[in-house]
Amino acid sequence: MKTGQGPARVVFHPYVTEKTMDEMERQNRLEFVVDRTASKAQIKHSIEKLFDVKVEKVTTKIGRHGKIAMVRFTKEFSAEEIGSRTGVF
Repeated sequence: MKTGQGPARVVFHPYVTEKTMDEMERQNRLEFVVDRTASKAQIKHSIEKLFDVKVEKVTTKIGRHGKIAMVRFTKEFSAEEIGSRTGVF
């Protein structure tokens, strides 16, 4: 990823499946399709800036839809509330 790219160029959109909806409730976690070249630190920073939240942990995987970031939020932030702001429901 090039330096100076904004958060919106790192995080493309939420990735929603039945499994991600279940994890949103159980693990306070959301998944996003992100820039394939973005590091976990860049993803964490972008999510925190876009949604004004604190991220506990970011894990990534490469799938057929591109790079997917699994983002777990700290206890004071609700993944369900963040999901509603992003248009998950």
